[in-house]
Amino acid sequence: MRRTLIRYKTKPELADRNAELVAAVFAELKAASPEGTRYLTLRLEDDTFIHFVETSAEDGSSPIPKLRAFQAFQDGIRERCAEPPLVRDVKVVGNYRMLDQS
Repeated sequence: MRRTLIRYKTKPELADRNAELVAAVFAELKAASPEGTRYLTLRLEDDTFIHFVETSAEDGSSPIPKLRAFQAFQDGIRERCAEPPLVRDVKVVGNYRMLDQS
């Protein structure tokens, strides 16, 4: 199982637009309903966004980058950011009913 955390801070005037693009990704993801994928996005008060992706694919791949809405989200992400995306693989230290236990 692969778990990835992505963090970035948007420019204040573009934070709502970023949130709209993220919402479109979730709508398409819900419609596609891919197996073995979990995805969460949080928005902090200072317009920092945190994305958490969990995938159980053998090769660690995710179906999310193939979504049209995700491609639209990716287009212009660097221009929307005050702080660029930081992508890291993560390990769970503790988990209480938030993530898959396998």
